[in-house]
Parts: sequence; structure tokens; C-alpha cells
Amino acid sequence: MSETEAYLFLFPGQGAQYRGMGSDLHAQHASVQHTYAEASDVLGYDIASLSFDDSGNDIHHTRYTQPAILTHSVACLRLFNQFLGQPVTPTVTAGHSLGEYSALVAAGVLDFSSALQLVSTRGELMGAYGSGEMEALPLDQEQAGIIAAKHYCAVAACNLPDQTVVGGLAEDLDALASDLNEQFPKKHSTRLKTEGAFHTYLMVEAAKRFRPVLEQIDFRATEVLVLSNYTGDFHETGSAGIRSRLFLQLFYPVLWHQSLLRAL
Repeated sequence: MSETEAYLFLFPGQGAQYRGMGSDLHAQHASVQHTYAEASDVLGYDIASLSFDDSGNDIHHTRYTQPAILTHSVACLRLFNQFLGQPVTPTVTAGHSLGEYSALVAAGVLDFSSALQLVSTRGELMGAYGSGEMEALPLDQEQAGIIAAKHYCAVAACNLPDQTVVGGLAEDLDALASDLNEQFPKKHSTRLKTEGAFHTYLMVEAAKRFRPVLEQIDFRATEVLVLSNYTGDFHETGSAGIRSRLFLQLFYPVLWHQSLLRAL
């Protein structure tokens, strides 16, 4: 590979999960089996069984969704390097919401075990102490922010120039959706299946409880640039700055479109 080549690694967030996720790769590749076994040892339960069989429909519960997606992402990353015959060092990594932790692992900033501990606790706290729901609006950030504020809701993610996700209590989102239909009869919103209004003020209590967990983890300095959902720009080198932005990420909007533009 040419020394002038640049690589951007992208990782999915919550919502990408489904029963059976990763089962095909696990059945065929020892490296994937090892990754799932490693994750199970850290988590204290069989993440392979949960992801592949999911007899209790647990994969859609936030506390399990987050470590399941992280494990699958890391397994895919390791298999990718195996297929190439050599490790590929990305120039930039990025991930949407939960995916930011996979991005930190891919950059060598965070080890897999620590990332699993963080997202497992993060998922538990978001499920236990968060509230509300989320709605995807076919509006830009400014328009979405105006209509959200009228109904005690908040912008949660800016995914595309014309797609913004907002969060709030169910009854407030119902009123917002009705208002949207009156203002923009040809535009329709979509209610998302989440256990809370992630990345809004309704996650503040979860974030407060997550902060001391973050403070126990060290983040290594590497040459790889990692995009922050909170700033839409690259993380600063050093544990303190990364910790604070992962904390703030829980109750501030995911600036995904801005991050992608910054990566170019």
C-alpha cells in the first residue's frame, strides 16, 4: 500500500443490531470466535449466544445492544486485517454515537476490554436513568431545532443536511409530529425504537453516573485521528479531553454530518 494513501474507518451505532448479527462470520473464522470469547469473558455473559440466538429478545435492550455492536465491529475489523494479510492503520476513524467507542478501539486509543466495560455500563445507565423517545425529521438542523423547542424536545443528532433526529417525552413528540404535518404536509417523521431520548437533556442523569466510570479509564495517544460526535472535529490527544467529550456526548447532539465533512 502506498504511503500516501489515507483511510477512513467508519463504525455504526445503536440501531444497526439484529438477531443473528455476526453469526455467519463466527461460524467460519477463528479470529471472530476468539473476539466473541474475549468479550464474553469481560462481560460475564455469552455475547455470542445473545447476538446469534437471542431467545429473550435482549439484543434490542440498550445494555446489551451496545456491547453486542462493539463486539461485532471489532470482530469485523480484525477479520478485515486478517484478509489483507497485514494490519491497516487508518488515518481517521469515526463512529456514530456508540460507534465512537469502536472508532477509538480501531485507532488504538482504547483497548477492546476497556471499551467493553465502558459501553456495557453506558448502556445500563442509559436504559435505567434515561427517558423519552426519538423521532427522525426530514428537516435541517435549524428547522428541527425550532419545532423541537416548541414542544420541550431537543435536537439529538444531525445526520444529513435534511435529516435531523430529535428527542423528547412520547407525548411531546406526538405533538411535534402533528405540528410537523401541519407545517409541512408533504414531510413525514419516523419514530425510532430506542429506550430513551439519547443525546438530549433526558440523558443528563445517566451521564452524571457515567462520568466516574470514564475517569477510571486511560486513553492512549496515537497518530490516528478520531472524530468526536460532540464537537464534530478531531479529538484532542490526552485522556482528560477524550473523557469529557464522551461524557458530553451523552446529552448533546451527535454532529455526524459535520464530522464527515471534517474527515474529507
